[in-house]
Amino acid sequence: MSSITPSIQFFAGVFEDLSNVSLRREVRTGKQIVLMIFNKLQALEGFNSFTKPSLNSLSLTDEEGEINVTPASTRFIFGGDEGDELMRVECKLEIEQDEHWDRFMRFMYRYAEANGMEYGEK
Repeated sequence: MSSITPSIQFFAGVFEDLSNVSLRREVRTGKQIVLMIFNKLQALEGFNSFTKPSLNSLSLTDEEGEINVTPASTRFIFGGDEGDELMRVECKLEIEQDEHWDRFMRFMYRYAEANGMEYGEK
């Protein structure tokens, strides 16, 4: 396998920087829940989303290949004095199958290592 820097994209060619991620399991259904937090989106900087083709999903790429997943929800959190400053974007993923969870975790370990992130318990 070749060494590819792990990346996250909402739009083709527009690479996003993940600020934080939260992993949990929904008790009632057993679904694995991933909350990816972006403090800013490159797709919104300079209106990149209008100049690039949409992936219609979140694309996670690493040396194993590409994972395309449609978020269960995406929330834009605003704040600031006028309430119009983008504070962060929260992207929620739901993963039901264990092999998909395992693949996602391999991606996250690679992404974390490449971007100086660390795993920590609350």
